[in-house]
Amino acid sequence: MNTVSDEHQEGLEIFAQEAEELLLQAEQALLVLDEDFHDEDAINELFRAFHTVKGGAGLFGLNNIVDFTHHAESLLSLIRDEVCVLDESLVSLFLQTRDFLEKLIDFELNQSGELSEEFQQENSSLVTQLQKYLPSTKDTSADDSKETDDGESTEGIAQWHISLRFGIDSLRNGMDPNSFISYLAKLGKVEHIVLIDEAIPEWTEFDPENCYLGFEINLLALTSKQEIEDVFEFVLDDCKIEILPPGTLAEQYIKLINELPEDDLRLGEILVACGALTKREVDAALSPQELSIDNAIGQDKPTPIPQIGEIIIQDNLTTKPVVEAALKKQQRTKSNKAATESIRVNAEKLESLINLVGELVIGNANVNIHAKRIADLALFDAQENMSRLVAEVRDTVLGLRMVQIGETFNRYKRVVREVSKTLNKSIRLEISGAETELDKTLIDKISDPLLHLVRNALDHGIESKEDRLKAGKDETGLLSLEAFHDSGTIVIQIKDDGAGLNKDKILAKAIDKGIIDTEHELTDHQIHMLIFEAGFSTAEQVTNLSGRGVGMDVVRRNIEALRGEADVDSVEGHGCTFSIRLPLTLAIIDGFHVRVGDSHYILPLDMVEECIELTDSQAKAHQHHDYLNLRGEILPFMHIGEIFAIDNHNENCRANIVVVKSGNKKAGLIVDELLGEHQTVIKPLGQVFRNLKGLSGSTILGSGEVALIIDVPNLLQQIVSKFQQASNPKNLAKA
Repeated sequence: MNTVSDEHQEGLEIFAQEAEELLLQAEQALLVLDEDFHDEDAINELFRAFHTVKGGAGLFGLNNIVDFTHHAESLLSLIRDEVCVLDESLVSLFLQTRDFLEKLIDFELNQSGELSEEFQQENSSLVTQLQKYLPSTKDTSADDSKETDDGESTEGIAQWHISLRFGIDSLRNGMDPNSFISYLAKLGKVEHIVLIDEAIPEWTEFDPENCYLGFEINLLALTSKQEIEDVFEFVLDDCKIEILPPGTLAEQYIKLINELPEDDLRLGEILVACGALTKREVDAALSPQELSIDNAIGQDKPTPIPQIGEIIIQDNLTTKPVVEAALKKQQRTKSNKAATESIRVNAEKLESLINLVGELVIGNANVNIHAKRIADLALFDAQENMSRLVAEVRDTVLGLRMVQIGETFNRYKRVVREVSKTLNKSIRLEISGAETELDKTLIDKISDPLLHLVRNALDHGIESKEDRLKAGKDETGLLSLEAFHDSGTIVIQIKDDGAGLNKDKILAKAIDKGIIDTEHELTDHQIHMLIFEAGFSTAEQVTNLSGRGVGMDVVRRNIEALRGEADVDSVEGHGCTFSIRLPLTLAIIDGFHVRVGDSHYILPLDMVEECIELTDSQAKAHQHHDYLNLRGEILPFMHIGEIFAIDNHNENCRANIVVVKSGNKKAGLIVDELLGEHQTVIKPLGQVFRNLKGLSGSTILGSGEVALIIDVPNLLQQIVSKFQQASNPKNLAKA
């Protein structure tokens, strides 16, 4: 029976993953409803999330989750039916419900035993708050109401008939038939049930791991066919199920069909939209039709192809009047759009695949070297084709790990909502560039620095309502999150229209901390960048949210650890902009291969603007300068050999200059030899080199040699700062 246990555990893991996604969707729906209480799509999305979590928990016997979620689902049902009106207090209550449900799921899946007293108190408190909005479930005032044996009213409740035959492998797959029957009782009252045991074989052929059971069930419930089918979601592929609706629903279906918008819907889509059929039933009805079409191909006298409406009526899926109403509603048809299918891939498997592709890239480079040495034309052509295919495989595999940053941005809607209420501020969040894609690994690692910057902007960036009105601003502050691609990198900006950075206060604090001395002549930008120094803070008081400057050095270190850079721009009284520039991926990049002495280096190709080859006279003219005139633009440059103290580099060689750019910074790097483009597999340098400036990683060349990957943003900062310092009039006077 270990197999069943393993299957059950695997099912729980799938439930945990789906529950995490559903709760995230629920949070996003609630944040939409916080701005528009009447958004029907968001209400339906929220209901679906809670309902699906409840259904999945019921199948695995997680009754604490089922019982708690049932109250939220019942209230959402009233909101959907416009019996209860959604407002700000209800949105807040549902957010608390969603947060507690997340903790409850984690407890049920990862811990054992009874709920702690604290858990039970929070559970009871939230259930009590939810029940305040729910009407009484019993109505004894009506004289004509019917009652069940338990005394509950059944007026208006429809009787459904469910014919169920479980698949032979249901038990082996970890599914307990009894749990499905028990869960049906959550939808209504199981009035009658008949066990069908005709499939049970003789004892000599009996297998205890096989399931031979079937059921005929009468269910009294005010529900839909789709909700009943959802109960059996995990076994739909293994069992046969027919759900017969009450005849009294036919008029309701016809009414809903007539109220549908005039869209290009096929017959099956119309019946699904009104609730008469589920999508699974439509797919099942289409199968005989598709089979008839296949059989008719090539026949001289093909047999007539049955219409889907005839199949639906013949299989007793719904009544003839309902199908006829749908046919009348159908004005025109449109082609079915192929649904995009997705599968879950274990992150470790994906990482392993990317590593293998990296080794493939290195191996391909090695083959390329040997092909050139042999100088066989046919071999060289084959190698060129192989290189093209490897590049396509590389781009495809890396694309698997690219995700849109919008999901991360959306998480901060909740932060803005909660923090603004805590601080009694009115703050509006704007998001742009949500479709911008970034490596999933980078997104995971950048979340905490982004959260810190957002909290800083909310707490100390945007002023209070009173201060904003005094400054002539709108009382509602604006915080914007933006992402865009630039020069082969992704830029994330956090902007606010608050008070901005106080330049004088920053400068005074830096002098007081001994970070700079009074003789330093700094630009406004250099002063603003001082907030990234360790332990620097201008906050007048510490709050439980943030302190502008507190931890900013940690933010910068985390960003630089990802081969990125942090920047800040501010206008006092008008706001502040924090910019984070990151590489698109941490795995494989297109690089530009150069040599300095006996050392090899790789520059990210997207940051290479151009290569300049100076004549002897030009090289001689610039021999004593660290800049040149590039088409009217002053371009500072430096020899890589000087930067990394390479002993055997050619100091007199100024012929090859690689112009690199990152953001608004541009400079030249002098090298001994240009070796061309190179697919670069990024390898970490290790802890020993973690504080080494100017290098971001290493790679293995096709020859087996190691090349260092240059951290262009960091190197540019060094070159530009050195050039600005040398150009300062005071420094020139001292010289």
